[in-house]
Amino acid sequence: MHVTSPVREPLIQGGKTYADVTEDICRHVEGAPTKEWKIAFGLSLIVLAYGSVCLAWTWWEGLGVWGLNKTVGWAWDITNFVWWVGIGHAGTLISAILLLFRQKWRTSINRAAEAMTIFAVICAASFILMHMGRPWMAYWALPLPNAFGSLWVNFNSPLVWDVFAISTYFSVSLVFWYIGLIPDLATIRDRATSKISRLMYGTFAMGWDGSAKTWARYEYISLILAGLSTPLVLSVHTIVSMDFATSVIPGWHTTIFPPYFVAGAIFSGFAMVQNLMLITRVVYKLEDYITLEHIETMNKVITLTGSVVGVAYITEFFIAWYSGVEYEYYAFFNRMTGPYWWAYWAMMTCNVISPQLFWSRKLRRSITFTFFISVVVNIGMWFERFVIIVTSLHRDYIPSSWAMFSPTRYDIGDYIFSFGLFFTLFLLFSKYLPVVNMAEVKAVIRSTSANLPTKIAGVAKVRQRGTAEPAFDKDKE
Repeated sequence: MHVTSPVREPLIQGGKTYADVTEDICRHVEGAPTKEWKIAFGLSLIVLAYGSVCLAWTWWEGLGVWGLNKTVGWAWDITNFVWWVGIGHAGTLISAILLLFRQKWRTSINRAAEAMTIFAVICAASFILMHMGRPWMAYWALPLPNAFGSLWVNFNSPLVWDVFAISTYFSVSLVFWYIGLIPDLATIRDRATSKISRLMYGTFAMGWDGSAKTWARYEYISLILAGLSTPLVLSVHTIVSMDFATSVIPGWHTTIFPPYFVAGAIFSGFAMVQNLMLITRVVYKLEDYITLEHIETMNKVITLTGSVVGVAYITEFFIAWYSGVEYEYYAFFNRMTGPYWWAYWAMMTCNVISPQLFWSRKLRRSITFTFFISVVVNIGMWFERFVIIVTSLHRDYIPSSWAMFSPTRYDIGDYIFSFGLFFTLFLLFSKYLPVVNMAEVKAVIRSTSANLPTKIAGVAKVRQRGTAEPAFDKDKE
C-alpha cells in the first residue's frame, strides 16, 4: 500500500500513467512547430538581428558609442552582466540543492530552469566580451603562456576570479543539464520515425539502454554533480559581488555584498523561471505537470529571498550611518534623494514591497498575478544593479568630476541583443528537447499523482489516491 500525504495537493494532476507522461512531453518535440512557436521564434530572430547590428557597430566604432564618460566608466554593460548572472542562479539551485534535499516538486521544472541557467550565462558572457572593446583579445584574460615577456593576469583582481568562476559554473551546469537529458533523449530516439531523428537523438543518447546498471550510474553521477554544483550557487555571485566589494569606492566597499548578491540572484532567477514556465505550461499544454503547487512553492521562495534582499537594503543604510564615514553616508543618501532617486525607489518598490503581496494565498496561486509580479521583480533587480553601479560612480570625492550617465541607442541595442539571444536559444530548446524531465516525473508519479498507475493482468489502469494497491495473481500475468 502506498501512503500519500492528505495535506499537500498532488504534484502531478490528471491521473497520468507512465505512457501518458511520455506522450504528453514528447508531443511537442515530435510534432511540427506550432503557429505560436513560429511567431515567437520569428520575433526573437528580429530582436537578435537588430541587437547584432548594434553590437557589430559597437565593436567597429569602439565603446565611445556608449554613454560612458570619464566619471561613469561602468554602466549598462556591467549592470546587464550582473543581472544575467543572477538570473542563471535559480537553475543550479533547483537542479542541485533541491535534488540533494530530495524535493520532489523540482522534477517538473528543473529541466527548463537548467536550460535557462546556461542561456543566461551565455548572455552574461556576451557583456564581458562587449565591454572589453577588443573581443578578439579576450583570451588575454586567461593565464596562458605567452611570448609577451612577463605579461600575466593579475590574480589579485576579482575580474580574473570572475573568469574562473563563471567558466566553471557554465561547464558544470552544462554537464549537469546534458546528463539529465540522456534518458529522455533515448526515449525520443526509440520513438523516432525518421532516420535523421533516430541518428541525432541516438548520438546524444550515448547508447543509453535503460538497464539497472545504467540507471545506477545515472543516479550516482547526478548526486556527484549536485554536490559539485551546490558550492557554485554561493560562490559565483559572491565572486561577482567582489568586483565591487574589494574596491574603495563609497557604496561598494561593504562586506554585506556577497550574501546580499546571492539572495538577489536567487530572487531574480526564480522570477524568470516563473515567467518562462507559466508560458510554457500553456503553450505546450503541460498544466497537469506544472501545477499550482509548483507555482505557489516558487512564489514562497520569491517571498523569502525578497525579504532577505529588503533586510540587506536596510542594513546597508544602517552601516553607512553607523560607520561615521561621511562619504559612505552621502553615497547612500544620494541614491535615495539624488538625481537617480527614481531608480532607487523603483528598486525598493519592485524588490521589497511587491513580493510581500505573496503572503496572500489567493494571490500566490493566481497565475496572472504571479506572472506580473515576476516581471516586476526582474525589472526591480535590474534597477538594483543600476543603482549600485551608476549612483556610486557618478558622484565621487571631487565635485568637479561629478557627471550623469544617459544610455545611448547602442547601450539599449546591446541589451536588446541579449534578449534576442536568450529567447532564440530557449525557443530552440523548448521545441527540439523535452522541457519537462520525463524520467524524473515518472520516478515520483506513484507518490505525487492524484491517481496512481497500477498494472492488473498486464493492463495499465488507474486507481485513486489513498486506496490500497490491489493484489494480483502472478500466475495470470
